[in-house]
Amino acid sequence: MAGRECHHCKQWIEEGEAHDCWTTTEAALTEDLSEDLRDAWERLREIAVAFGDQRIYASGTAIMFSRESCYFFVRPRRSFLQVCVFLGRAVRASQVRRVERKSTSKLVNIIHISHRDEVEPPITDWLREAYDLPDKLAARRARPSRKSKAKRKRTRVNGR
Repeated sequence: MAGRECHHCKQWIEEGEAHDCWTTTEAALTEDLSEDLRDAWERLREIAVAFGDQRIYASGTAIMFSRESCYFFVRPRRSFLQVCVFLGRAVRASQVRRVERKSTSKLVNIIHISHRDEVEPPITDWLREAYDLPDKLAARRARPSRKSKAKRKRTRVNGR
């Protein structure tokens, strides 16, 4: 029997069969979750939806929560939900497993959640902070920097 197993999703693909394992659904990614993880997932989703307008979609092995760009995503695992929250800072807390810089303005704070009771402050506060981050970054870009203010002042003084 000709065919192959997909390296990413481990699905068997017959020879000539179209396959795109990066196309998935939220239901497909959460169908095998234990009851505790499902409750935690539903609580995470419910909290995020309450923040306001956004797009929630599955991509690859993660469920993305996005405004203009992704502000957090969840990777369902066998024994925990890996929650990756994009903030303008590194969070120093026991819930954060590790922090990685993803751009000049964002760091991803990686959290493992295994029960609904963990989806409470401060985690929900960090999710809200991530949701609001694009507004703060836009406001920061719109404000003139100290350097440009100082340069304008020097120009006025020198140019009288």
